[in-house]
Amino acid sequence: METFTEKARSLAFILSEGNGYISRESIVIKAGAGKLEAGTVLGKIAFGAATAAAKAGGNTGNGTISAVTVLDGAKVGVYKLRFTSATAWTLTDPEGFALPDGANGTANANDIGFTTTAGGTAFVAGDGFDITVAAGSGKYVPSPATASDGSQVAAAILGYGVDATSEDVEVVAVTNDAEVKNPMLIFDATVNDDTKRNTKLTQLRAVGIKAR
Repeated sequence: METFTEKARSLAFILSEGNGYISRESIVIKAGAGKLEAGTVLGKIAFGAATAAAKAGGNTGNGTISAVTVLDGAKVGVYKLRFTSATAWTLTDPEGFALPDGANGTANANDIGFTTTAGGTAFVAGDGFDITVAAGSGKYVPSPATASDGSQVAAAILGYGVDATSEDVEVVAVTNDAEVKNPMLIFDATVNDDTKRNTKLTQLRAVGIKAR
């Protein structure tokens, strides 16, 4: 006798949602995500690479800045690091908000990760680096436990099963203002314990999706 495995039914995970289609949005699943079932918890690729360069006009000091990593809370755009002395610096985000001050040799962990290092010629006040965080594709993938492109933050739930093995797929997802059935949610393989799953549920709650 041949055995069949029933797939998750489209949108069956929804307990309640906003009027009309306010809770739903058309999104794009990134090629390579594979075959996904309805109820898969998704994250958005919000960020691309982060790069740093000396500010316009160059620096007096010849110290360096390490490779930059994108952390939770990062924003797309240009961060401005400016030295106030040979070792100390300030940092503002792309919207002009001041982040905690830092110094050479101490890793920054606010929005973006990096370390500045002194060179043979000391930095002077006004030296600095412009750090650009590029925009991501805006496409969605199953939200992993960790990543640096924004997809590590759960932001939507797939409404219909798709096959995005070899090409992008446009599909409807629940992105806000909804109650969903916790047991019917499907997580990325890296979300493999209760702590990680609860983190995803907390992230979904931040966009108005509550799991019951």
